[in-house]
Amino acid sequence: MQIIENSKVKEKVYIEKLENGLTVMIIPKKGIQKKYMIWGTNYGSNESSFIVPGEEEVTTVPNGVAHFLEHKLFEQENGTNSLDVLTALGVEANAYTTNDHTAYLFECTDNFYEAMDELMDYVQHPYFTDENVEKEKGIIGQEIMMYDDYPDWRVYLNAMQAMYHNNPVKIDIVGTIETISKIDKEILYKCYHTFYNPSNMTMVLCGDFEPEAILEEVKKRLIDTKPSGEIKRIYPEEPEGIVQERIEQKLEVSQPLYAIGIKDNGEVDVKKHIAIEILLNLIIGRSSKLYKELYNEGIIYAQPSLDYEFTKIYSHVLITGQSNEPEKVYEKFKSEVRTLKTEGINQEDFERMKKMIYGGYVKEYNDVTDIARMFLADSFKDINSFDYLEEIKGVTVEYLEQILKDVFQEEKMIISIIKN
Repeated sequence: MQIIENSKVKEKVYIEKLENGLTVMIIPKKGIQKKYMIWGTNYGSNESSFIVPGEEEVTTVPNGVAHFLEHKLFEQENGTNSLDVLTALGVEANAYTTNDHTAYLFECTDNFYEAMDELMDYVQHPYFTDENVEKEKGIIGQEIMMYDDYPDWRVYLNAMQAMYHNNPVKIDIVGTIETISKIDKEILYKCYHTFYNPSNMTMVLCGDFEPEAILEEVKKRLIDTKPSGEIKRIYPEEPEGIVQERIEQKLEVSQPLYAIGIKDNGEVDVKKHIAIEILLNLIIGRSSKLYKELYNEGIIYAQPSLDYEFTKIYSHVLITGQSNEPEKVYEKFKSEVRTLKTEGINQEDFERMKKMIYGGYVKEYNDVTDIARMFLADSFKDINSFDYLEEIKGVTVEYLEQILKDVFQEEKMIISIIKN
């Protein structure tokens, strides 16, 4: 087992790649009562065209299959639903689908191994029939209609559609009523057998575990599967520029919602991610000059959410919040970026913000949920989560100013607004 240790947070991660290709990551937390298990596949809504290992023809499936699969895996041949079984055990269980991965998880203090039995059983034994697939279309159809009227989701999805021409990040993870109507059990089985091969999956366990012992427990519950070859994922070409600078939609909201996006076409790495986090907080974070000005003028009432979202095929900055004057927030944000580019970054502000960001990274290691989800998501980006604690020391003012120039370009900025 490979052991990676980080002295800054006094944590170790034990990593083992099994014969069937499954990557298992174990982060022991001595004396902690809560245990967390998450099992993910490197398969999300981005993947609708691919070449199955061993085949030559391209397979194209409707949008929404990854999310549909996530829903269907809980249903068992004996008529039970694994989510109900896990709940009856007193554990908190869930699943989710993102653009680049799907994950099944639970957390508990008791009945860990019984819950592990159930989770590993249902993830490895899909059961799809014509009848249960048709029934699920109605359930997911209702979810789609609900999200269509959900302002927080619409402001986000509209921002993606303003930034991206062809990249699948602009597509709703759940698909549409039309696309899910084309899903059948054959499509589900094909995608399951392609993407749910252990060699495309990672499992993370965090809690009071002995690494060797818990690894044996995992092996005992794995069915005999051979690792598959490489899945060739096919994505449309994406132009550098944005689609449109402004996009607006009318929905019932108490106060307008906005999302300011910056499309980023460059390579992504940990150091760049850290620099963008620092920059966002310097520009419009809670202690920034701009935030105080917007707050004092009554333009905003709370700090906006500041994110840098990325996978292997896209990356963008996203600032989301509420304001009665979203256009003013956008114009003042652009003005602040221009000022920072002209005047440079204050060394004292930089050092203060760097310490705050570092403190946030350290804090994530206090909770088994944060740790496990972080290691899983990062693993699908070929990142070890400890890298953030190491790379931050190499981020300088000069590097920050370079990233500010390269990423925060006005011609790549958009604003999405939802208002009455």
